[in-house]
Amino acid sequence: MNLSVVRAWAVILLLCGVAVGHYVYNSTRSDEGKKFVYGLDLVGGSHLVYEADTSGVDPSNINEAMSALRDVIERRVNLFGVSEPLVQVEKASALAESTATERLIVELPGVTDLKEAIAMIGKTPLLEFKLVGTSAGSSTEPTYIETGLTGRYLTRALPKLPNSGGGPGFSTDSYVEVTFNDEGKELFAKITRENVGKQLAIFLDGDLKSDPVIREAITGGTAVISGGFTKEEVQELSRNLNIGALPVPIKLASTESVGASLGFETLDKGVKAGLYGIGLVMLFLMLWYRLPGFIASVALVLYLALNLAIYILIPVTITAAGLAGLVLSSGMAVDANILIFERMKDELKRGKSVRDAVMEGVARAWLPIRDGNLTGILSALVLFWFGTAGVQGFALTLTIGIFLSMFTAIIVTRTFLLAVAGISESKVLRWLFLSGIDKN
Repeated sequence: MNLSVVRAWAVILLLCGVAVGHYVYNSTRSDEGKKFVYGLDLVGGSHLVYEADTSGVDPSNINEAMSALRDVIERRVNLFGVSEPLVQVEKASALAESTATERLIVELPGVTDLKEAIAMIGKTPLLEFKLVGTSAGSSTEPTYIETGLTGRYLTRALPKLPNSGGGPGFSTDSYVEVTFNDEGKELFAKITRENVGKQLAIFLDGDLKSDPVIREAITGGTAVISGGFTKEEVQELSRNLNIGALPVPIKLASTESVGASLGFETLDKGVKAGLYGIGLVMLFLMLWYRLPGFIASVALVLYLALNLAIYILIPVTITAAGLAGLVLSSGMAVDANILIFERMKDELKRGKSVRDAVMEGVARAWLPIRDGNLTGILSALVLFWFGTAGVQGFALTLTIGIFLSMFTAIIVTRTFLLAVAGISESKVLRWLFLSGIDKN
């Protein structure tokens, strides 16, 4: 490649690095726009784990039901204005349990009062519609047949209060009118069409509220929940259903609270440890590998800026484990540079020019760099697939870091080295490209 073109690319990469660094710096200082998202272990808050009872859900629909559950809980949390809440579905590790458990992880940054956190999630009504049958061997004892129609298909709920004026819409009871979405509308129509003359019971949190007889097929997608409600009960019920009726029952399995002061202390120590470690690595690179070490240090700063920019843009929730993944991948980025520099040194000792030594060093180092990073990526994918939330955070930051380390080592470092290598073939330049105690 022409030397002027190489130097132009080097300038472009350097300017891009400055721009990325400026963006990251402004993001940490500005009160507006995107910023870093920190996990509870770094800023404090409440961590709640709920177990979902999916025994009554068809196995093929479990993922959809859990997604609906996550959306419902997330909607409830957002109503309270919690900053950056995290609600995610987690299946227990296949290696840890013989039977996978569907879990819902709720993280509420800044909410350190567990009672407040639990109250915030609340107990949203579980709405179910079941057909009424009779138990085997008995003509009087009723049994209830699952229909698959639950609150997950709910679009809205309207409170209907008594109208004592008579005429159209006359009612002496308070009730709640629920409307289903398109999928629920079709299912409700199918149930009523195929079961005319039978009773369709309406259960709320397992309690029978109403068991009207299906007189005809109902295709409008609207049902009524009645049961001697007071005005206040109807209003509260409709409000809770509008916030979101749970598609499956959930049980609080565990809670954890991290104090804000402890979280910030962990963040402060983690950042300091990372800076000290990376600073020592850069010092070693410059002392041992001279000019290439300085170039690698510049590439490492660009690598860190790119990582942090991606964390802001995705965004990636930064935890203590995530910081560990960042530091580890930084070490892998340095490893790639060291492989290149050692190969370069071998070529220089064989009498090749500095430019040819750079080209050959990068080419010869590519295969071990590729294979080493590939095994790291595969390990991270296994951790992400089988791990829990904390392990997944580590795996994610490690994977991002590995890909960026390959980019900075093969593209950025190589471009900077070639731009400098074309200056001259003087003894001083050759000495600057050697390393350690080498004198020639």
